[in-house]
Amino acid sequence: MSTARPLIIGPSTGLKAPYPLQMEGKVISGFGRGSKELGIPTANLPIDYNLTPWIADIKSGVYFGWASLRLPPSHPNQPTTSSDTTATTTTAPEAHSGFSVYPMVMSIGYNKFYKNTMRSAEVHVLHEFGADFYGVEMRLLITGFIREEKDYANLEVLIEDIKLDCDVARKSLDREAWALRETGRGTLDGSWLVRERTEQNRAVV
Repeated sequence: MSTARPLIIGPSTGLKAPYPLQMEGKVISGFGRGSKELGIPTANLPIDYNLTPWIADIKSGVYFGWASLRLPPSHPNQPTTSSDTTATTTTAPEAHSGFSVYPMVMSIGYNKFYKNTMRSAEVHVLHEFGADFYGVEMRLLITGFIREEKDYANLEVLIEDIKLDCDVARKSLDREAWALRETGRGTLDGSWLVRERTEQNRAVV
């Protein structure tokens, strides 16, 4: 049963190899089920085995970590200040680069419940957004693995497990060695999430 699952992943001292893993791309349309059926909106990233060769060997399942989004000025969640210390799920946007940083939980796999035939990377950013952000540049710093992919007897059990995944991600990231240095609350180096792009600092893990 899901109630027996650990609520915190990883040691308090910090990440273990092979983490962190990096992934990036522009948000694409997914299967349209996250918000409509699950009430849990997801942002899909294209899987590019050339940019992220590690994804070919990584096990299918649920992962967690940090996401950054370069939202356009017209987006209602575009930050207007250099930091946000009022929320636990939105952390220290970097004004100079235009990126905002958030905790996230993500699925890499085929989603056995829906019997997908293509592997996908679906990210649930742990923040409520006022509008979609298709086409927006997203970067991921994946810090750990929560559980393997599995099938479910019904939609309600799937939703319950996803909500627990979100709780596990929040609790796991709410530790000094797992929180980003850029937020002022941790020691984990998240500079790649917010730095300006150059050919030299593309995701290479």
